[in-house]
Amino acid sequence: MKILVINSGSSSLKYKVFDMVDESVLASGLVEKIGLEGYLQPVAYEPTDGEKIETEETLKNHRDALRHVLGQLSDPEIGVLDSLTDIRAVGHRVLHGKELFTESTLVGEKEVDLLKTLIEVGPLHMPANIMGIEACMALMPGVPQVTVFDTAFHQTMPASSYLYALPYEYYEQFGVRRYGFHGTSHRYLTQRTAELVGKQPEELNLITCHLGNGSSIAAVRAGKCFDTSMGFTPLEGLVMGTRCGNIDPAVIPFLGNKLELDWDELDTLMNKKSGLLGLSGVSSDMRDLAAARKNGNPRAQIAFDVFLHRLVQYVGAFYVELGGADVIVFSGGIGENDAEVRHLLCQRLAVIGVSIDEKLNSQVRSKEVKLSTGDSSIEVWVVPTDEELMIARDTLALAREAVQA
Repeated sequence: MKILVINSGSSSLKYKVFDMVDESVLASGLVEKIGLEGYLQPVAYEPTDGEKIETEETLKNHRDALRHVLGQLSDPEIGVLDSLTDIRAVGHRVLHGKELFTESTLVGEKEVDLLKTLIEVGPLHMPANIMGIEACMALMPGVPQVTVFDTAFHQTMPASSYLYALPYEYYEQFGVRRYGFHGTSHRYLTQRTAELVGKQPEELNLITCHLGNGSSIAAVRAGKCFDTSMGFTPLEGLVMGTRCGNIDPAVIPFLGNKLELDWDELDTLMNKKSGLLGLSGVSSDMRDLAAARKNGNPRAQIAFDVFLHRLVQYVGAFYVELGGADVIVFSGGIGENDAEVRHLLCQRLAVIGVSIDEKLNSQVRSKEVKLSTGDSSIEVWVVPTDEELMIARDTLALAREAVQA
């Protein structure tokens, strides 16, 4: 069965096509600047067994973009499909399920209407996610559409982990609580790491570190999420590329008054202008900060130090919450590729018996590797995440259920 996986952004459409017989990727691609006036839309299409093709098109909306993508996938010369009927189901990454959607779900018109009620908790991502679903429903009638939620894996957290110390009625009335994000990645890391260490997920306590421009950590107890760093939105938690992570909430109205900013401007400040970028004044990219630190830039060094300090805080807290951990997992752009971050974190964790092979650590980039030494109290792994494959697996399972029903 061939499955199309879509990640629809506000002005982008990213996709992969899987052959689920062997879970191989047949093609991938990206359409950018969708709907932006005055721009042509860059389109990148890359068949796994062919050359990457880059063009610029006029695509007014996500439906136009999807129509173009489907045309490339089924093109007699460059396509990877004999016809569009080869696509038996479509999986969609969706930011937020709140408490309405606690697992991956087959969607129709009724479910789309429910998703639209969640736009208020994900105003930057949810409209785009929904546009992608509606475009597929219009252009591929009768093909099962499956939504896979970033929040779903974290729904096993106990109330002590997800509740804020606000009046309880705000949780009851408005759903104000911690939801967590990157859940599809943390779920993949949990399952894949268990395979690598030769155990079942329920036999393990893990701390999974998804570290990139957006970063989060999950405490996984017996294969299920017990706690995570992100909250009601993806803003809470670690220092990220442009997000501030945890701050005193009173700072927000204080800065609003001082800078005469409204709530939308404050939201932009915390989400788009803070984090590594805001602290360093250099970049949101850890690689750029490394170059700046090497050249003696003090703010770049401060940004890195604050990032590491917060990371140590969360890993240490989750270790205690779990009552000990069997494995610490690094993933994401930073986690998979930044040997210095891994080295310094594990150095701080030597107090609990963590030890890694430093020579091996310095050589590892984006591949599955066990870094810990034989005498380490906790295994340490680098495991590249694969959210698209996780979405494809869920989509396959639910599409088969739909056929059997």
